[in-house]
Order: sequence, then C-alpha cells, then structure tokens
Amino acid sequence: MKNILVTGFDPYGKNDDNPACRVLEIIDGSEFDGYKIETLKVPTVYYRSIEKTVKKIVEINPEAVISVGMSQRKKISVERVGVNINDARIPDNEGQQPKDELIDEEGETAYFSTLPVREIYDSLIEEGIPAHISNTAGTFVCNHLMYGVLNHINKNELDIKAGFIHVPMMPEQTLDKDKPSMCLDLTVKAVEIVVKTTIENLE
Repeated sequence: MKNILVTGFDPYGKNDDNPACRVLEIIDGSEFDGYKIETLKVPTVYYRSIEKTVKKIVEINPEAVISVGMSQRKKISVERVGVNINDARIPDNEGQQPKDELIDEEGETAYFSTLPVREIYDSLIEEGIPAHISNTAGTFVCNHLMYGVLNHINKNELDIKAGFIHVPMMPEQTLDKDKPSMCLDLTVKAVEIVVKTTIENLE
C-alpha cells in the first residue's frame, strides 16, 4: 500500500496544545483509496524538524508529504510557497531565535508547494470550510519545515509531492484571548479533505 505522510508540530511558545498534533492522533493509520496515512509529530525546533521529517521520508517513501502547523488565522491556509529564510519573532522550543539567516546557503531562494493548491482550496470551500490560499508561511519553524522538505525532495530528485497547511487554534486555546479559532472536528475534516484531494490529483 502506498503512503501519505502527514506531519504536525508539538505545542510551542505559550501554547500548551496544538491542533496540528491533535489531528495526527485521529487520522493516523486511516486509509483513503488505497493509500495509508502515516503520521509524524515533529518538534517546533529549527533543523531538528527537518531532520526528523527527512528520516521518516527515507523510511516510508511516501507519495506526498503534507505538513500541518497552527496559526492565529481564522481560516485554513493552503500555503503556496516556502522561502529560504529563518527569522523568528519568538524562540523555538530549544530557545533558538535566528534572525535573517538562510535555511540552506546553497539552496534555492524559494520553492512552490507541489500539492494541488488550487484544487485543495476549491475542495475545502465546496465543503463549507473557511479557507484561503496563502502566499506566506511566515518565517518561523512552519516555513522552515516547508522549505526544508521541498529542498530535500528537489536536491535528491524525488518523485514526492509536498506542501504545508496552516490550521487555526482550537476554541479552548482562545478563551482568554481575542483570537479566531476552529473546532477540532472541523480541522480534522479539513485535513482529511487535503489528503483526499492530494490523492485524487496523484492519480
């Protein structure tokens, strides 16, 4: 059976939870149209996040890698591009806070997602899930991982699709904050749609 790898970050900063890793617990091992969903919880840490994901890619040779991270946005963000820069507003989970540093000094300036971005967006909207196509994944570890995975795939000439999805915070995370949120059930449904749409376009 072919594999789809879905990664999600652990909690970071002042957050004691992360919908990205909560989604993994629910969808791990699911099967869609002959594809098995393999999941990987990754640390919100520069470079270690890439290293752990690349190790899993080598292990299972997935057809696609869908990375998921949390944002303070109100919609599902289908990311279009990852850029070659680390520039952290807050420290990662090991206290690193790089400024204006290249992820890979020999890497390309940026990589476009090779997931079917427009089709994913259309599928989410058709299901009534708030979504948009985003042209910036930021400069924190989310963008770092998106760029790092695409960089690995490009440098090794692998036939693997990859990209990144940002999901909103959960309601219980925003009770004392003026921040948008999305219930976990809807976030899980959104990620499942991303997986299914990706598979449909692989075929």
